[in-house]
Amino acid sequence: MKVAIVDYGAGNIQSLRFALDRLGVESVLTANPEVLRTADKVIFPGVGEASSAMKKLRATGLDTLLPTLKQPVLGICLGMQLMCNSTAEGNTQGLGIFDCEVQRFPTKVKVPQMGWNTLSATKGALFENIAANEYMYLVHSYYAPLIEETIAATTYGETYSTALQKDNFYGVQFHPEKSSKAGSQLLSNFLAL
Repeated sequence: MKVAIVDYGAGNIQSLRFALDRLGVESVLTANPEVLRTADKVIFPGVGEASSAMKKLRATGLDTLLPTLKQPVLGICLGMQLMCNSTAEGNTQGLGIFDCEVQRFPTKVKVPQMGWNTLSATKGALFENIAANEYMYLVHSYYAPLIEETIAATTYGETYSTALQKDNFYGVQFHPEKSSKAGSQLLSNFLAL
């Protein structure tokens, strides 16, 4: 299996690669359009700030390539947020895969949300063999609201989407590579799609 991780300068790549290694899967970190097009699975990671991340995607043409991919694509954290129409972080236009606007958490809660929180209303193949109300690790100040494509929710101040799916595109707000056994199971489920 050929797994490509989108290389656009986003942080936290090493822990994702280690998590894939533990599952016995080799991965390649690349911005090469042909490698991304021909991979069996594509992972779009993200740690950082939205507007500078989108500038890097635009500079390499990945902003037009990613929405055209036909194989399973998994956006993680900022990767998921950039798959939405836009984000309030830096008033940034996203890739438009998920039809929603990413918002900043209200002032009534401490930001960023950092640590473990539970998933609810999980559905679909991505959450196969993952218990209801499972804990996942999150670090973020912005969130995607609940929409038709929501396949998991979390409550922090309010209930929001922690996972989205549309066609072959999946997004998770949490970090499966840092979410212990449940996160490993989710990555395994993605690889099995």
